[in-house]
Amino acid sequence: MLLNEMIIDENNIAFIPSLGSSFELNESAKRVIELLKEGQSKEEIVQTLSKEYHKRWEDIYIDVEDFLQKLKIYGLIQ
Repeated sequence: MLLNEMIIDENNIAFIPSLGSSFELNESAKRVIELLKEGQSKEEIVQTLSKEYHKRWEDIYIDVEDFLQKLKIYGLIQ
C-alpha cells in the first residue's frame, strides 16, 4: 500500500517517494491518513473523527467515504 510510504510535512504536504508525487492535504485528510496508517478501519476512522470533531457520525461517514474513494482512484489504497 503506497499510503504507508507517504511522508507528511508540517505544512500538510504529503510526498510519496517511489512515485515522486506530492499532494496538499487539509487537516481532516491528514488525520484520516494517520488513522489508516495506524490500521483503523473505515468505521473506526468515522468514530474517531466524530469524537474529535464533535460531529454526527453520519456527516463524517460521507466525507470519509468520499476521501477513501479518491485514495483508491489514485492507487494509494486497495
